[in-house]
Amino acid sequence: MRTASLVLGITGGVFGILSGLLAMMIGGIGSAFAAEGSGSVVWLGFAAILLGVLGIIGGALSNRRPGKASLLQALAGFFGFIAVSLFWVLAGVLLLIGALMAFLSRDRGSSVEQDTTTTEGQEPRPQV
Repeated sequence: MRTASLVLGITGGVFGILSGLLAMMIGGIGSAFAAEGSGSVVWLGFAAILLGVLGIIGGALSNRRPGKASLLQALAGFFGFIAVSLFWVLAGVLLLIGALMAFLSRDRGSSVEQDTTTTEGQEPRPQV
């Protein structure tokens, strides 16, 4: 599942960067025709590019740190929908599925048992 999260995170991040570039292009065209609010579309497209990069970083972390990877991918997937809405559908779905897979593949604890019979500065307890 970690490899699937890696692939989904990187693919979703690449599609997120492409959707951010598309939003910036549409905002630039709107700005050329003096459309109202087109400047904010350009900035939201820039934010989508940064969120795509964040999704790629989350995907790259999925093998070593799946907990942090799931958080990064989920944040990128969620806030991308806020930034560029419908342009983010493919990237958002891929990132959110990758986040779920990374979250489910994380380790829930250590399987190493510790000897708790002695602590530092105390004498060991006698066996009865």
